[in-house]
Amino acid sequence: MKAVFLDAKTLGDDVDLASVERVTGGLVKYEKTSPEQILDRISGFDTVLVNKVVLKREHFEACPELKTIAVVATGLNNIDQEAAKEHGIRVMNVTNYGRSTVAQHTMALMLALATRLIDYDRDVRAGRWGKSDMFCLMDHPIMELEGRTLGVVGYGDLGQGVVQRARAFGMNILLGARPGQEAGEVDGYPRIPLHELLPQVDVLSLHCLLTDDTRNLIGAPELKVMKRDSLLINTSRGGLVDEQALADALRSGEIGGAGFDVLTEEPPRNGNPLLAEDIPNLIITPHSAWASREARQRIVEITAGNLESVI
Repeated sequence: MKAVFLDAKTLGDDVDLASVERVTGGLVKYEKTSPEQILDRISGFDTVLVNKVVLKREHFEACPELKTIAVVATGLNNIDQEAAKEHGIRVMNVTNYGRSTVAQHTMALMLALATRLIDYDRDVRAGRWGKSDMFCLMDHPIMELEGRTLGVVGYGDLGQGVVQRARAFGMNILLGARPGQEAGEVDGYPRIPLHELLPQVDVLSLHCLLTDDTRNLIGAPELKVMKRDSLLINTSRGGLVDEQALADALRSGEIGGAGFDVLTEEPPRNGNPLLAEDIPNLIITPHSAWASREARQRIVEITAGNLESVI
């Protein structure tokens, strides 16, 4: 097996690639690869490892020796899967590696928003506590999660991890049916159509992939029917939410707050409506929910197992 990793830097420099190197019998590694460098770097290799590098039909046509693509992530939107299939190229990805870290991050966003953690920290640092005529500050309303309803759209491994932790906080659980998904009961939780779910939830957490059916799943009409103090969490994919509509809804008080780990463009070099400084109770983190060292090492081991199955 002749293998090349085109963007090894995306897994960080603190993971051990020994298991992949053992399976492949050696691994050529590049920290990152520009679109112009792809063809030259994959030529002569039968196996290519990528995280975010985009592989297209033109690459497959120019490299008939390519047989396997190992994506060191879950999402496959950077691979032309139809073209890969036509060229007899097997595409593999990594699933079920990040339940703990992503669920932990989701809950952290939820808790920070519910307790107005960022706002109170900012107030203290601005000297407002020191000037208070009382022993405490109560300027920002705090939400108790116990007894509140969490709506989860996308009840896969990550959604299940969030539900497990939310139950420990005493939250009630409802599942939302994605477009084309049947309503019913799953693991004892009711799964109902999205238009029925949204008015009922105090917190909505998204855990589904970005597809044509889920793009802008939450837009202005959906935000309007949510509770005015509700929270929206997205640690899944940018593009699931209409970002301009969300920015407008937060400014006008249509919903209470939002916590996002993903944006439509990453990194957001061309700006983003959610990066404006005047949006209240909004937390944005830089697609870091998945990135604990434990989770990244797990990706390596699962990838090694995928490649071993090919052999």
